Amino acid sequence: MPSKGNLTKERLTESMLQLIQTSGYSGTGLNAVIEHAAAPKGSVYFHFPDGKEGLGVAAVELAAKQFGTLIAEAAASSGGAAGAARAAIEALATIVSESDFQLGCPVSVVTLEMGAESERLRSACASAFESWIVPTAALLEAGGVDAKGARSLATVVVSTIEGAVIVSRAMKSTQPLVAAAEVVAELIEQRSRTAGGTR
Repeated sequence: MPSKGNLTKERLTESMLQLIQTSGYSGTGLNAVIEHAAAPKGSVYFHFPDGKEGLGVAAVELAAKQFGTLIAEAAASSGGAAGAARAAIEALATIVSESDFQLGCPVSVVTLEMGAESERLRSACASAFESWIVPTAALLEAGGVDAKGARSLATVVVSTIEGAVIVSRAMKSTQPLVAAAEVVAELIEQRSRTAGGTR
């Protein structure tokens, strides 16, 4: 069972993650995080001695883990890379829609806001994207796509999803995500058929 201190640290990280999604990284102050987490004053610097940047890195890492779980669950229930991509995008569309288009991908938010200003945050974001590309590439390889092609296609898939989330929020419509799901699934199926025909 997590200690009281670890629970506070987790609450602070979760609150930072939620606030980044709604207010952006720059628009999220430490006082807002403390209030949102119902955490004691001073707890941020106790758990994150480097302040907001360290808390931001933890939030990005949590986002990476959450979306990684979503990918794993989609893969387990879909029976193939195309179905997994479709299921993951549909789950994201539901999250975005149910939040009234307030929630998106915090990793892209932090990348756009802080990628040029904080090497530590940029690196955390790069690691998050990589943690989604790698299992996606593994799924594609399992479907018969060669390693180099799988890596390239996985990068396109993740990039397409990220872009579709942003456009869906801007338009207040899940249509961009629905379209992305269809195109990504078709592309994966096409590549898998081509790979199958060349083996």
